[in-house]
Amino acid sequence: MSQDSDGYGARKGQSDIDRLLEDCRTMSPSSIERIARTWVAAVAPGWAENVTDRHETSSLQHTIWHDAERAALRVLETTNRARAWDELRNRVLDLTEHHDSLLAWRAEHSEVGHRAEDALLGAALALSARPELDRREQETLLAPMASALPWLLAE
Repeated sequence: MSQDSDGYGARKGQSDIDRLLEDCRTMSPSSIERIARTWVAAVAPGWAENVTDRHETSSLQHTIWHDAERAALRVLETTNRARAWDELRNRVLDLTEHHDSLLAWRAEHSEVGHRAEDALLGAALALSARPELDRREQETLLAPMASALPWLLAE
């Protein structure tokens, strides 16, 4: 990916994973909410914020998401990149959850934040499993984050 005319885009030599993490550092709480809403619509449409006894539906979308996650993890295991994924996963959680998490992610530390975090982990997983991961599975894992970061699904 290259920079556009306004200077936005990957810097020379920057990986898609590094760009994803960098972009997540500048997200506002409203971007995090948008990602969470998109994740819910794509993965768990039966989930409702105002219900006390919540549970995710065993919908087709939920199954498709988990199948894509499993496929990506299989790719990483068979290509000896599982350790790199574990390290990346920890980097993501440092941004979103741990005591040094970013302010915007701390502000959304609730179900909304957890859903957006699931979307971020899915996107990071898809980028890690490229190029071996099937395009359909990549799109499944990238789509919720792409609601705030459209470059993820750009060709």
